[in-house]
Amino acid sequence: MEQIIRRKVVEDQLRRFMFVLGKNDLPLYVESIGYNPDQESVVRRKGYPYFHWLQTIEGEGEFELSGRRFSLSQGNGSLIFPGVPHSYSAAKGKKWATLYVTFGGSLADSMLAQLGIRHTEWLHWNDDAPITEQLLDMVEQTQYDEDRTGLNASAQLYRFLTMVKIYGQTGGKSSLFQHLEKLDPLLNWLDQKFGDPEIGLMDMADRLGISPRYLNALFRQAFGITAYAYLIRLRIRKAKELMSKSERKSIKEIAQLSGYRDPSHFISAFGKTEGMTPDQFRKLQGLTYMT
Repeated sequence: MEQIIRRKVVEDQLRRFMFVLGKNDLPLYVESIGYNPDQESVVRRKGYPYFHWLQTIEGEGEFELSGRRFSLSQGNGSLIFPGVPHSYSAAKGKKWATLYVTFGGSLADSMLAQLGIRHTEWLHWNDDAPITEQLLDMVEQTQYDEDRTGLNASAQLYRFLTMVKIYGQTGGKSSLFQHLEKLDPLLNWLDQKFGDPEIGLMDMADRLGISPRYLNALFRQAFGITAYAYLIRLRIRKAKELMSKSERKSIKEIAQLSGYRDPSHFISAFGKTEGMTPDQFRKLQGLTYMT
């Protein structure tokens, strides 16, 4: 298990790092990061001024938030939004070791919203998820890095938050990674068959042996769009790759290779997706082309 949590973060030594960026403030930055082998009790009646991620490495913690109690065991973490009153302490009779990172920045709210995280969340994950590994990497780099501005830790913060989004599970819901695992056979098939204009929603559902309705639900959970909308975006991406190659192909040929029966349908779909015509895209790439 991640080398027994990196040898219990080098034999249970407290590691706590604080940063002051000052004039170098970033739109997303780390305020503090660390490992606490013996987490003390904390009461914050006015909350904390930054976003606060806290996860259990060993033992179990107990949270109180808005009059409700939550437990935080190994393989679980909490992301607490700024200003949310809360308190936490080790569960009775148990030692509680934690990893944490606090962060802020002008784009922190909107970036989390884009990841689908809009309020305080309790998350759990499978043992093979790289969430703990990523945070340990950040703690270790900070420990041995001479740059105390926190710029390097801040650069890694976005990757950590995307790991939380991909592998974190809330309540009884599957993680994004688990949704992608279910869709993987179909996605691989579409990568090979996208040029077939006969492919429809029923064909895609049949590949996984599920109903079209459930297929669309999986795609919305994984990508935020329907299955057929994904196919359109895939075809446009493949068309852009074809147009970027050195070999010269006409728009008609590219349309056919991308799964469109006629150029006008392809040009219309390309414009809706990319906000420009295929000709304009090629000019932006500095490419000449055949009509």
